[in-house]
Amino acid sequence: MQHPGYATSHCHRIVSDYPSAFHRTSLFPCRASLAYNDMADTKLEAEVIPRDSESQEEHAVVSEKKGTPDDQKDMHRMGKKQELRRNFRFVSIFGYSMILMATWETVLTTLIIPLTNGGTGGAIFVFIGTAIGMGFVIASMAEMASMAPTSGGQYHWVSEFAPKKHQKFLSYVVGWLCVLGWQTGIASIAFLAGGQIQGLIILNNASYVPQRWHGTLLIIAVASFSIIFNTLLARKLPLVEGTVLVLHIFGFFAIFITMWVLGPRSKASDVFGSFQDNAGWGNVGLSCLVGQLAPIFSLLGSDAATHMSEELRDAAHTLPRAMIWTAIINSTLGFLMLVTFCFCLGDVESVIMTATGQPHIQVMYNATQSTAGATALASITVVMAIFGCVNNVATCSRQLFAFARDHGVPGGAFLSRVRPGWDIPLNSVLVSFAVSIGLSMINIGSTVAFNSIASLGTCALLSSYIISISCMFLKRWRNEPLLPSKFNLGKAGIWINGISVLYLSVAFLFAFFPTFPHPTPDLMNWNILIYGVVVVFSLVYFVIKGRKVYEGPVEYINRVY
Repeated sequence: MQHPGYATSHCHRIVSDYPSAFHRTSLFPCRASLAYNDMADTKLEAEVIPRDSESQEEHAVVSEKKGTPDDQKDMHRMGKKQELRRNFRFVSIFGYSMILMATWETVLTTLIIPLTNGGTGGAIFVFIGTAIGMGFVIASMAEMASMAPTSGGQYHWVSEFAPKKHQKFLSYVVGWLCVLGWQTGIASIAFLAGGQIQGLIILNNASYVPQRWHGTLLIIAVASFSIIFNTLLARKLPLVEGTVLVLHIFGFFAIFITMWVLGPRSKASDVFGSFQDNAGWGNVGLSCLVGQLAPIFSLLGSDAATHMSEELRDAAHTLPRAMIWTAIINSTLGFLMLVTFCFCLGDVESVIMTATGQPHIQVMYNATQSTAGATALASITVVMAIFGCVNNVATCSRQLFAFARDHGVPGGAFLSRVRPGWDIPLNSVLVSFAVSIGLSMINIGSTVAFNSIASLGTCALLSSYIISISCMFLKRWRNEPLLPSKFNLGKAGIWINGISVLYLSVAFLFAFFPTFPHPTPDLMNWNILIYGVVVVFSLVYFVIKGRKVYEGPVEYINRVY
C-alpha cells in the first residue's frame, strides 16, 4: 500500500517536469539536484527493500498504485492523492468501454423505438447521423480526458475549463448531473437484462404471465451480481473485461451470420426506403427525430472509461485511444447489426406486437424456427447486459467517490473513503447498490414511471456533455491556453467542439419527447419533470450548504498533500 507521505516527500520531482505555467511558487530545486536525488532515492530503495517475497509483493502493490511517472504528475497537478490500484491496461479498459457501451446489443434491445418512429429506413439513417454526431462528442471528451485524467470526469473538466467566475457553480451542477445519470444507469441496465430474461421465459413457456414484481426481483438479482463483482472480485475486473470482450465480438458474429444464413430477407429498396410514422406524429421527419433516442442510448456512455482513469496505467495516453477505438468499432458493429435485423424483420407489425415483449427475440425465432436456437442467441445479449451492469456499477461508484471527495454531495467523507486493502471506494459501491434497489421498487407500482426515471439518465449525461464541451469550445474561441495533452485535436478542435455542442443540443431536446403524440399520463415521458426536480434540489443544496463546503477541483490544482 502506498505510503501516505508519498505525495509530500516526492512532490518536487513530479512538478519539476511540468511547464513553468503550472508552478505557483519557485521553491523547487534545480533539475541537476533532482537528478541527484532521483539516483539517491533509487539506491536507497534498493538497499531498504528486503528480498523476502512478502516485501516484494508489497513493493509491487505500491508500484501498481503509483502508475507511471506521467500518472503521478497528473495526480499531483490535480491535487489528488492516489488511492486506487492502477491495474487496468489498454486491452482491459478498451474491453470495459466496449462492454458498457454495448452498441450492437442495445440496438437489438431498443429496436422497437426506431421501428415505431421512423421505420427501417429511418432507423438506419438516424443511426448513421447519431454515430457521426456522437463521434465528434467522443473525440472532444477524449481530448479533455487526456488533459485531466481523473475519476471526476466532466465536473472536474468544467471546474478547470469554464470561465473563472462560473467554475464553482457550473462544476457543481455538472457533478450532480453525472451522479443522476450514472446512478439511474444500474437499475436501467438491470431492467433491460431482466426484461430479456422474461422474454426468454415466455418463448419457452407460453403460459407464463410476467408480473411487475418479477421484473423488480430480476433487477435486484442482476444488481446484486454486479455488486459481487465490484467488491469481492474487484481485483479480477480487468481480467474479466478481456474475457467478456471476446464474447462481445464472437457473439456479434454468431448472431450476424445466423441471421443472414437462416433469416428471411427483404428487398434493399424496401429496407432503406421505408420511412414510417407508425406513432402518428403526422410528420415522418419528426418521427425519425423522436426515434433517435434508441441510437443515442446505444452510443451513450463515452465518459464511462474516464471515471476509471485513476485505475488505468498511463491514463493520459491510453484512455483517449481506448475511447476513440471503442466509438469506431462499436458504431460499426451496431450499424451492421441494425441493417441485418432490418433485412430479416419479416412482418414489422407482428414483430412489434410479439408476446415476448422483445422484438429481437421474435426475429431470432422467426429466423431459426427453433426455440432452443433463439434462446441460445438471445442469451448472448442477456449475458452482455449483465456484464454491462457490472461495469456501470464500477463507473457510477467512481464518479460518486470523486464528487464526494470534492465535497459535492452530502456525506462526502463517508462516500469518498477507500477501504485499506480493498483499494476500492466500497461505501460508494454499496450506496450505488442501495439506490438501484430503491429505484427498482418503483417498477412494482408503475413500469412507465420506472422507465421515465431510468431514461432520465440519458438526459442528465447529455447535458453534462453539453456543458463540459461548451467550456472547451469557449476557451478555444477566446484563444486561451489549453492544458498539454497526449491526444490533441489541434486546429480542428474548435470545429469538433462546436459541432458536438450543436448535435448534443438537438439530441437533448428530443430526449424529453414521449414515444407517441398526445400521450395519456401513463404513456407520458416525465423526464423533464424529474430532471427539473433534481436540478432544483441540487441548486437548493448548493445555496444552503454546497457553496460553503464545495470549492471545486480547480482549487486543488498544484496543492501538495
